[in-house]
Amino acid sequence: MSWEKEIDELGQRRAMAEKMGGEEKVARQHGRGKMDARARLAGIVDAGSFREIGKIAGRGTYGADGELEDLAASNFIFGRANIDGRPVVASADDFTVRGGAADAALHRKFVQCEAMAHEYRLPLIRMIDGTGGGGSVKTLEDMGYTYIPHVPGWHEIIANLDTVPVVALALGPTAGLGAARVVASHYSIMVRGLSQLFAAGPAVAAAIGDTLDREELGGTDVHTRNGVVDDEVASEAEAFAAARRFLSYLPSSIHDRALRTACSDPVDRREESLLSVVPREAKQVYSMRRITAAVFDQGSFFEMGARWGRAVITAFARLDGYPVAVLASDPTYLGGSWDAKTSEKAERFVKMADQFRLPIVHLVDNPGFMIGGEAERTGTIRYGVQAMNAIYRATMPLASVVVRRAYGIAGSAMSNAERFQYRFAWPSGDWGSLPIEGGVEVAYKSELEAADDPAAHLEAIRERLNRVRSPFRTAEKFGVEDIIDPRDTRPLLCEFAELAWRVLK
Repeated sequence: MSWEKEIDELGQRRAMAEKMGGEEKVARQHGRGKMDARARLAGIVDAGSFREIGKIAGRGTYGADGELEDLAASNFIFGRANIDGRPVVASADDFTVRGGAADAALHRKFVQCEAMAHEYRLPLIRMIDGTGGGGSVKTLEDMGYTYIPHVPGWHEIIANLDTVPVVALALGPTAGLGAARVVASHYSIMVRGLSQLFAAGPAVAAAIGDTLDREELGGTDVHTRNGVVDDEVASEAEAFAAARRFLSYLPSSIHDRALRTACSDPVDRREESLLSVVPREAKQVYSMRRITAAVFDQGSFFEMGARWGRAVITAFARLDGYPVAVLASDPTYLGGSWDAKTSEKAERFVKMADQFRLPIVHLVDNPGFMIGGEAERTGTIRYGVQAMNAIYRATMPLASVVVRRAYGIAGSAMSNAERFQYRFAWPSGDWGSLPIEGGVEVAYKSELEAADDPAAHLEAIRERLNRVRSPFRTAEKFGVEDIIDPRDTRPLLCEFAELAWRVLK
């Protein structure tokens, strides 16, 4: 009464599934410089932790006697695994089976993968390689009818975006639904030269007169600069490392807290370089990334989206082991002014930080929203107000450090002014509703016109104004809470992090 025969068949079916699209197609995948789906899953999760679900799902071929002759595996592989010891749901498209197209997949596997991540509150990894859509137009002839399109399980994708960290790795040409699955994530990565992403590929684009190759249409230079994808890396191994590191800063779901890690970096470390990093000349720039390296736990700074919205740096980091979200101005791009893309980037990042309950640190050097014709044409003020709204709506503790400038509406978006201001200013702080340099001639127009020597009179006015722009004058009126020695920034922010994590339920 043994079931040994069935167990043997189970082993046979599993072995057939592991062949994926067959030896020739797997070799072709490797020949393109790409890993196969199973190697990718093994490469991104903890060794030996992957337990596949639905491995033997596919399309069987049977002989006249009803015996199984072959099994064409589904081109979507998923299962439960660990990353750094924490459970996740990991999935990979198998390009060796009909180029990853949905007409070679079983839709229920896709839906069940997303549902598992949502119901069990587990981070989700999607490794996408292929169209993921409905196949080619030729499929319609085989079916014998057309249909109104829908995406099975898209409601689960939305639910996951609301509740668990979602990471998407584009690991080949991704079009249509494949591209949509990349974008529907909290963190997305492309591999330079290997990945392309488009709503429709070059052949379809050519039909409307856009004759472009894959890289021109949807390569990393396109999508890491327009904000469609967060980051590019040089290899699949780097993509796996980036995905793992991103997840290390976040909780498993919105119902959990992120993990504090052991920290060997002294809380009271004071960097002498901070005393002179900001130049006295207002028009000179400096490296904000030098400041972040000096302030946060050594080696903990993880920037995302470095190639788009470049006037703001968005990153995760740690303070005494506590994970925090970081917004930091970049004065080397547009002088730190927020344009439309910068505002969009800041809004998205603040919303994610608040969603996953990470305290926020904002290092401020913002001369205001970008001005001029291009700024108006791209709707800077609309995107800027949306970024400001996100900061005001955030419920997480926020500490701001005014490194240099804070002007206008954008400068006021450093934090929610209606809440307690956990705020520090460096002696280099410079703020107001309008930069003095840009407003003197307008404000004193009639006085300058009446002066015998307008140039000398203008200089005298500027000298008077510079005396009252001292940050110490603001501190006298408690217009800023504390002016600090820049070298004390790390100890004070570590104190903030400890207090912030005390109030997180």
